[in-house]
Amino acid sequence: MVHKYFRGAHYEIGRRFGAALAKHGQFLLDNVPYPITQEREAFALSCLPAYQKFFPEILEEIRGLAEGQHCAPEKLQTVLFSMYAIPPACGCSCFAVSDGEHILLGRNSDFSPELEKLNMNVIYRFSDSSCSFTGNTTAYIEMEDGVNEHGLAVGLTFVPPVSVKPGLNAGLLLRLFLEKCRSTGEVTDRLRRLPLGSAQTFTVADSGGNAAVIECSPDGMEIIYPSEGHSFVCAVNRFGGKEMRAWQRPDAEDWRSEERYGTLVRTLGGRNGKMDAAAAKDLLAGKNGFLCQYDSSAGTDTVWSVVYDLKEKIIYRAEGNPGRENFNRDDRFSLR
Repeated sequence: MVHKYFRGAHYEIGRRFGAALAKHGQFLLDNVPYPITQEREAFALSCLPAYQKFFPEILEEIRGLAEGQHCAPEKLQTVLFSMYAIPPACGCSCFAVSDGEHILLGRNSDFSPELEKLNMNVIYRFSDSSCSFTGNTTAYIEMEDGVNEHGLAVGLTFVPPVSVKPGLNAGLLLRLFLEKCRSTGEVTDRLRRLPLGSAQTFTVADSGGNAAVIECSPDGMEIIYPSEGHSFVCAVNRFGGKEMRAWQRPDAEDWRSEERYGTLVRTLGGRNGKMDAAAAKDLLAGKNGFLCQYDSSAGTDTVWSVVYDLKEKIIYRAEGNPGRENFNRDDRFSLR
């Protein structure tokens, strides 16, 4: 896993990162795991007004990155804006626990092991009003899980889309939440006002103990909170809420998501949602049932795993499959 520390304004962060990669002969467009088609280009162009209105800072970072990489920003926008709307298949499992004693968010990122060496853990510290955060990504700029300085943690799972419409996609939405929100309530309020370009779930937890799974797509949104007597929520690569099930593609490849969901519900429900960081790491490592035990030779694997302990303000991360790699504590980013 590549570790990067970014500081400053969005444009300068992008420019310095792009130039540093170019200096070592590394060009991001050479590692895109899907073709940049006319369909993707047209879709990205249709999404641009949404980013201009709701997240202009990210366009500045993309512009800086393109300058440093000596490429057109439109090419990077095509990759990023279409990533979850017209995606390759991928998995992921996520849960949040708030039991009065512990506040945890745990996530496994499932993706192609061939690209594992390019996965990034980043720390962003901005010179403007954006919140500092640390996060993890299989790409660049977009984030797939993270926690900000105020103790807001978010993790996404991709859901194969039924329909595609212009709007913000999963990884850039999550990045927006980390930069602009301080609580689970702020995430849900902001998400209601945004146009969505992809289908996904967001598992959210904050330092006040508020947790939720938000299932959303261009066609609708449903917010799932911990039920009475159960202090947890969880998500995989499918919609489980009553309102969103109609937008679940029955024919989609979802990396054994039903089996993973069963492991999460059975384990968390059996403990009544009571779980400390050690038990969370065991769950993510597959010690309670299938969650990460993929056959990597078939091109599927868990490529990192993370536990955000929001009460103790500690981050644990396994850089690779947690069934084989240890979780290590990361003290480089401080939570308030």
